[in-house]
Amino acid sequence: MRGVKFDTIFFELKQKIESGEFPFHSLFPSESVLTARYGCARNTVRRALAMLIDAGYIQAQQGKRVRVIYKPVEKKEFKMGGIESFKEAAERNHFVGTTRVVKLSEIVADEKIAELTDFEIGDELFEVHRVRCIDGKPLIFDINYFLKSVVKDLTEEIALKSIYEYLESQLGIVIVTSKRRMTTELATDLDKKYLELGEYNCLAVISGRVFDSDGVQFEYTQSRHRPDYFCFEDTATRKKSYMLR
Repeated sequence: MRGVKFDTIFFELKQKIESGEFPFHSLFPSESVLTARYGCARNTVRRALAMLIDAGYIQAQQGKRVRVIYKPVEKKEFKMGGIESFKEAAERNHFVGTTRVVKLSEIVADEKIAELTDFEIGDELFEVHRVRCIDGKPLIFDINYFLKSVVKDLTEEIALKSIYEYLESQLGIVIVTSKRRMTTELATDLDKKYLELGEYNCLAVISGRVFDSDGVQFEYTQSRHRPDYFCFEDTATRKKSYMLR
């Protein structure tokens, strides 16, 4: 594997951790072992390990070996700190995820939509409603608004697969930042229509505004989740400046 890149090493090690080959709280292979295994420079391994640390999979101990801190949970995990599509979340959690597009229309932002989304009044938008099924159960209702000038020629076929994959691979858009908040909200008539809520009358709602590499907001989204089926994961580290106080 001579000439292997750090991102290839990262994804392979990440998969091994998720599969349990390196279980929770076990010691991770040393830099020397990984360098020999992948036939690459030590700096390449260090970059891959840094990515695993940032993703919350391992933790470095000063003067000691790296330890695995990733632990799978029974519920499906959705990332708060990262930006991933439903398709990517399905692959990471190893569940069967399917999508049903129930609305795709072109609209012009009025005062109400502008206030909700932070787009400008008069902006031309795509409004997309999708029902996300996990292992056959309709459990997420996604409402998206996309800026037409950025997300061009959006179709139902694209919305069924992955809009982010389309943006990155075909339109060359670099997705950089998402500003999110999580709230608990009463179920709407649409929630009740499309989701199997049972006795629940509320949902966990992740709202987000997503920006490209030019700082342009191209998306506003609401991802509305049945509350008993999901947990939201984030990884936080205490910065040195705080520790000195």
